Amino acid sequence: MKTKSIIDFVGNTPLVEVTNSFNNPNVKLLLKLEGNNPGGSVKDRAAYFMISEALKKKNIKKGDTLVEATSGNTGIALALMAKVLGVNMVLTMPEHATIERVKTMRAYGAEVILTPTELGMEGAIDHALELKYKKGYFRLNQFDNFDNPKAHYTTTGPEIWRDTQGEITHFVSAMGTTGTITGVSDYLKQQNDQIRIIGVQPKEGARIPGIRKWSEEYLPAIFKPQKIDSFLEVTQQEAEEGTLKLAKQEGIFAGMSSGGAFASALKVANSIEEGVVVTVVCDRGDRYLSSNLYK
Repeated sequence: MKTKSIIDFVGNTPLVEVTNSFNNPNVKLLLKLEGNNPGGSVKDRAAYFMISEALKKKNIKKGDTLVEATSGNTGIALALMAKVLGVNMVLTMPEHATIERVKTMRAYGAEVILTPTELGMEGAIDHALELKYKKGYFRLNQFDNFDNPKAHYTTTGPEIWRDTQGEITHFVSAMGTTGTITGVSDYLKQQNDQIRIIGVQPKEGARIPGIRKWSEEYLPAIFKPQKIDSFLEVTQQEAEEGTLKLAKQEGIFAGMSSGGAFASALKVANSIEEGVVVTVVCDRGDRYLSSNLYK
């Protein structure tokens, strides 16, 4: 009997059409449901690639301890993949993270260290660096690790091209670490350089987990602005309303970054006369139940 491991079920997630929130016979709006990954988010792809490639390159070995800063989904994915691949995981994250995310990481066996909310993601990154130098932990550094976008060049991009039968005209993606949009852009542009790549960033003052605009000193090295054709800003209200619309009208239970990407993809779909617009629903909504999102 041929059996499979949990890793075999990373990727090949469904691509479904929006049917209630948008209706134009000449434009298709499609959602890639990354919550169907084993760890519940798109970050399973990058987490697997970063750890497995580090093992292949002998940068780490089984039993080593890794450290990474995270705002949530990457941490869950790393906690899962670390145990499957035989390494230990220490995660630093801002203390305002929802309790579901913290408990999930700990359930997979990771050590979670919460950093002050007011220091933001930058504070979590600084603490991860401190642990790297003080304790000798190996830092994956998802922001500068080119195995992050490689995961999406190798899997996400080809899946979107395959499942749209090469008809995709616009790809809309929330921007966090920028691994997804960079890797998918690389692949899709190689197939058809007329495909438009649209990055979604938060409007000034918006706090949307998973969507951010980096200050210059913390800008991810993997981010290549020339790979993105245009940017859209999304407000916190638009992201929240988009998330609720996904659940109530499309039956898709997701987090706020997915709502922000969806709201932006709707704008793109409404602005064109014909085409195929694809966006990524990054994760599942169950890890946000303690927040005000679904109150």
